[in-house]
Amino acid sequence: MPLNKKTTMRIHITGNAGSGKTTLARELGEILDSNVFGLNKIVWKENWEVTPIKERAYLEKELTSKPEWIIEGVSSAVRKSAEYIVFLDLPRSTCLKRGVLRSLKYMFSSRPELPKNCPEIKILHRLIKLIWQFNKIAKPSIINDIKESNSITITNNNGLYNFVESVRHNKELLDTDSDVKNMKWLQGNLNYLGNEFNQSKQ
Repeated sequence: MPLNKKTTMRIHITGNAGSGKTTLARELGEILDSNVFGLNKIVWKENWEVTPIKERAYLEKELTSKPEWIIEGVSSAVRKSAEYIVFLDLPRSTCLKRGVLRSLKYMFSSRPELPKNCPEIKILHRLIKLIWQFNKIAKPSIINDIKESNSITITNNNGLYNFVESVRHNKELLDTDSDVKNMKWLQGNLNYLGNEFNQSKQ
């Protein structure tokens, strides 16, 4: 049974390039029966042209104004609009390996989540630099924002797998018990999972 409007949430998945944002967003979208959006088609235009700041801000506002969503990418505006944030804080070495392998697959074509005419060969050098500088440039603002938000920080593949399976399990409970079909119940369980995972890292 799919989630109804009362049980939907606005979830933001963020992290370094190659951390698994797109894959996790797709998995949660299937589990929670929620609409999934990526920021790549907002950040970039065809041929890797960067979207102007004002246009990007308008598009992000338009996207976050929707009643429910799962949005993957890196954006301060989306973080501030989210009810729940999943921060994939995987090691740079892991992200670099994944990023390069992904680029090899789409070296001369666009990934499905990107605009047309965006082959990886044109951006590979920039991607490597972006991944390596993420902890210095983007991570501090993410950490600052999630301090004031309902969130979970996942630092390894086992934690990521366990989180997905826990959400799947709790969603199954939601589907079978009509007395708990409300957004507060779902959000409460996500918060519980986040607290459990975050405490386990300490």
